[in-house]
Amino acid sequence: MEMMFEKERLDLAHTVKKMFDRKDTNVAGGNMSVKVFDDKKHPYILITPTFMSETYYAELHPAQILVVDAETGEKIDGVGQVTREINLHEGAYNAHPGIRCVYHSHAEESMFWATSGLDMPNVTEATRELGKIKVLPFAPATSKKLAKTVYDALVSIGDKAMENVFLLNSHGIVVTATELHIAARVMETLEWNAKIAYQQTVFIKLGILNDYQSCGQNYREPYKEVPPIALPETPKMAKTMPFPRKPQRPVNEMMPGEV
Repeated sequence: MEMMFEKERLDLAHTVKKMFDRKDTNVAGGNMSVKVFDDKKHPYILITPTFMSETYYAELHPAQILVVDAETGEKIDGVGQVTREINLHEGAYNAHPGIRCVYHSHAEESMFWATSGLDMPNVTEATRELGKIKVLPFAPATSKKLAKTVYDALVSIGDKAMENVFLLNSHGIVVTATELHIAARVMETLEWNAKIAYQQTVFIKLGILNDYQSCGQNYREPYKEVPPIALPETPKMAKTMPFPRKPQRPVNEMMPGEV
């Protein structure tokens, strides 16, 4: 018998493990969810269980990905308990209908900026699509205050909320995206940016750089080559191309027996 949203739960369990193995979160916590709909357009949140990292080291069976009714907050299916951080996820989904994935992480390099209470300079081309990487005011983990802080911040940026990252002061990172794998990409590129921005900070203090540099100019200058946000139900697909054909040699150059 097939589980509810089996394909999506399998994908989420696999992605969570990859993120954990790549140190894009740590054993102290982190959680990930996706918003899905049944054939009647009723919304559900598929979310990792509590103690995802501490107990299971993100080695989750798809059955451990919980199915929560997005309207009532009731757990419908799944083995395990709902994380207390679901407040954060619900707040994000309520902020914009285009948000289909919420990824809360404790990634090391980005945590440096979050715990410092500093906005992260956006210096790499791969992260320019995110715009300004802001740190939000401190609010305790798992609290309603944290959920409202994230909700208000997402509402204030409108459609940008569909592909965004906020640093959570002293707590971690929250990525919102239109799709699970986009969220994973945002988190991974953010970690590279966090490290490179730190290194540029050292060069600025040494007098080697006057300010942060990005794409051949000062990082504050607008970058016009930012790709569009991928929208829900509009997956990015590779362009279909024909296989190259082997060039045909002239008849007078062919060996005996060749056609």
